[in-house]
Amino acid sequence: MRAATRRELVAGPAGRIECAVDLPEGGPRGIALVAHPHPQFGGTLDNKVVQTLARAFVELGYAAWRPNFRGVGASEGRYDDGRGEVEDLAAVLGHAGAAQARPVLAGFSFGAAAQARLAQRLAREGRPPERMVLVGVAVNNFEAPAVPADTIVIHGERDETVPLADVLAWAAPQDLPVVVVPGADHFFHRRLQVLRAIVRHGWR
Repeated sequence: MRAATRRELVAGPAGRIECAVDLPEGGPRGIALVAHPHPQFGGTLDNKVVQTLARAFVELGYAAWRPNFRGVGASEGRYDDGRGEVEDLAAVLGHAGAAQARPVLAGFSFGAAAQARLAQRLAREGRPPERMVLVGVAVNNFEAPAVPADTIVIHGERDETVPLADVLAWAAPQDLPVVVVPGADHFFHRRLQVLRAIVRHGWR
């Protein structure tokens, strides 16, 4: 974590939600909410991919919020198969002041699928996200609805947890491009700098 990272507890539907918050130099241009991988398989806000995404957004001028889903770290409650976790993300957005703004939504694996669900909900409410970044979307284990056409989808060529073919099959009906990182596994070992560069260079 960066030295400037602060921890904050946010009121959520199942109790307190632990968050790590990173702020850019000067006033932020917006809020980026970054969701971690599966809570029952060691996913936390300190995951390296999640930290890398947060760092990229801070460099782009956003305030990056990384919550621990319910039952993880200091967050209260119990795992809810993705349903309550979407509620947790929405609660953090409300606390962070994004209720009237269009936040950036980003996530890794389980967190990416949860963000796709949250984006669908926000769109129904008339406030779709500004942009999305989804890494290693867990489409083989969780329902992930269609996402906006400008979503940045990144996947590892050698991902054995979520096969690339599954993500391509999910993206194809949407005509959604997928950025494939050669040689990368699910956790982007030794490819984190590439991941960070894709986000930064793909931003408008």
